[in-house]
Amino acid sequence: MRLEVSNLSFAYYDKNIIEDITLNVNKGDFVGIIGPNGSGKSTVLKNLYRALQPDRGYAYLDGEDLYKMSYKKSATKLGVVGQENFVPFDFRVEEIVAMGRSPHKGLFDGDTKEDREIVMRSLEQIGMAGMEKRNYLHLSGGEKQRVILARALAQQTDFLILDEPTNHLDIYYQLQIFDLVKSLGVTVLSAIHDLNIAAMYCNRLYVMKDGHVSRCGTPEEILTPEVIYEIYGIKADVRIHPVTRKPSITFLPESLNSEAEDKLKKEK
Repeated sequence: MRLEVSNLSFAYYDKNIIEDITLNVNKGDFVGIIGPNGSGKSTVLKNLYRALQPDRGYAYLDGEDLYKMSYKKSATKLGVVGQENFVPFDFRVEEIVAMGRSPHKGLFDGDTKEDREIVMRSLEQIGMAGMEKRNYLHLSGGEKQRVILARALAQQTDFLILDEPTNHLDIYYQLQIFDLVKSLGVTVLSAIHDLNIAAMYCNRLYVMKDGHVSRCGTPEEILTPEVIYEIYGIKADVRIHPVTRKPSITFLPESLNSEAEDKLKKEK
């Protein structure tokens, strides 16, 4: 599944939120979108999974115009895990996950044995086997987010859009979920807040700043002290980790004096 986006722009009233966004995601890529809060990361993704309608620009999935597809058809191609997943009604976990099967069925079709097997397998994948009868509203924030990921897995799409999917999770489940998504072998476009997570899992990064794409490249090209300071306004020490062979970022407090900084540079 290949995604091509060109000149995508969106405004709330008269205020431009994103402007002339151009990006490409090739089949099998794990592409991250990084940038400070308010830079437009989530707005880009919402325009792609059609929670918002762009003012101009286009997006093609495998050469087909995304905005001319029916919503049902696009839901068979794109699975989505957003930041906020409020469900106002009293559903069981298995019912939430089963919603991921809807794009594959007719309006009045019931759940088949295959549907139920897919739901149970999706829950097993995110470590919630045995919790299918639990009330969704009674779950913790992290558990709710894992259920929403299971729903996206149940869609069985080849492309996942993730909008900072591990915000509510502790580090164990952050790594578990990104390991799981990586192991699926699907194409991924994800907004990511944690730069070390982005460095570990992504093969390409787009940097957002003030509603524009500022830079694009590999984690090694993007996650440098100079770029991090330019985008976030903070100092960082970046080294290749001896085990992961990925950039490892340590953020430095403003109180660090110049002598300590010089020592860090000499150690490199």
